Amino acid sequence: MDNAEVKDIVIVGGGICGLATALALHRKGMDSIVLERSETLRATGAAIGIQSNGWRALDQLGVGSKLRQTAIPILRFRDVSTDNTTLKETPVGNLEARCLKRSILTETLATDLPVGTIRFGSHITALQMDPTTLQPILHLHDGRVIRAKRYGSYSIMYQRALSIIKYEKKIVIGCDGVNSVIANYVGLKPPRQSSITNVRAFTNYPNGHGFGPEFVTIKEGNLLLGRIPIDHKLVYWFVARAQTPQDLTISKDAQMIRWSTLESVDRFPREMVEMIEKCDVDSLTLNGTRYRTPWELLNPTFRKGTVTVAGDAMHVMGPFLGQGGSIALEDAVVLARCLARVHRGHDNNGENTGNDSTSIELAIDEYVRQRRTRLVQVSTKTYTLGSLLETSSVFVKLVCIIVMIVFYRDRLGHSRYDCGHL
Repeated sequence: MDNAEVKDIVIVGGGICGLATALALHRKGMDSIVLERSETLRATGAAIGIQSNGWRALDQLGVGSKLRQTAIPILRFRDVSTDNTTLKETPVGNLEARCLKRSILTETLATDLPVGTIRFGSHITALQMDPTTLQPILHLHDGRVIRAKRYGSYSIMYQRALSIIKYEKKIVIGCDGVNSVIANYVGLKPPRQSSITNVRAFTNYPNGHGFGPEFVTIKEGNLLLGRIPIDHKLVYWFVARAQTPQDLTISKDAQMIRWSTLESVDRFPREMVEMIEKCDVDSLTLNGTRYRTPWELLNPTFRKGTVTVAGDAMHVMGPFLGQGGSIALEDAVVLARCLARVHRGHDNNGENTGNDSTSIELAIDEYVRQRRTRLVQVSTKTYTLGSLLETSSVFVKLVCIIVMIVFYRDRLGHSRYDCGHL
């Protein structure tokens, strides 16, 4: 045990939120490990739009400048009709918006972490409370157990006693997405399933695409198509449409996904149809939409002991506002800031605090308090936009339109938010 590796915090999930949280903690001088179930960094979803609030968080993480070099700035949001007539145009102005390849974002976050922080192939299957120490026990698919030992130290122990890794004052942060084991442990209900399916992909134009630096969307009935350039040759696009009985069958067949998508947009502008025809088939994905309703974010504590959640595990929402990734980056900054106060041994008033479980729990509660209002506001706007796309009820559509006019007149208002300094 003398040579045991000492760590403070276990992060479950090595996606954008898990890596950002680990990096935020590292910037604050706090060690952690990230347990990632896959064997490599994940980049599911092809690309991710980052607006001003997300860039503020990335700047706090120290990677904003590097990432800006990989994507052009988006100068406006433009809604068009099926005959390519502009219906509404919103300048970005003094705000910021860019679209990043997910692989570049995760690689950049991971590169700035200490070597050995990410443990690939670590699939958490269950989490339970140790009846003696009242601390969390993580069970891995290969038989390893992360368990709390008495007298305040912790260890990962192989059932066959292959090795032991010791931990101190363990905090577990669930960044393990929509099917989160950690969210289930802290008492959150499983996310709901929407009737909307999302198709995403890249299209590369070797000689340049010629599109303006704008996020273009077309909506017809229950179908929404969006196009956003990453650079002068690469474009990211998505189609959100109603689920069909064939989706489960074609979801693993990229050619069938493309054919089905082309069929749904045959009345759209020719440049949009050609974009889908020429897409990078290897980047094509088809996924359902999962979400938590705004009212489901009002009551949960999001904590059980020193275990909490962040990112999609906490507040998964539909893609209709393009804020999932940016909100997760905000989570990382706020959570690390709150935990760092305990790590330094001082509270908000400058008084000494311990680093025992009670102090950690209070720090997590402060993180939840700071995030709740923000999450409800963004979730409500996203839920309303999703309902407009999903419902066929004229009454529901009218209610959604009224909500948007009364509460969300500023189209980019959500991106003006600043999560604060790390």
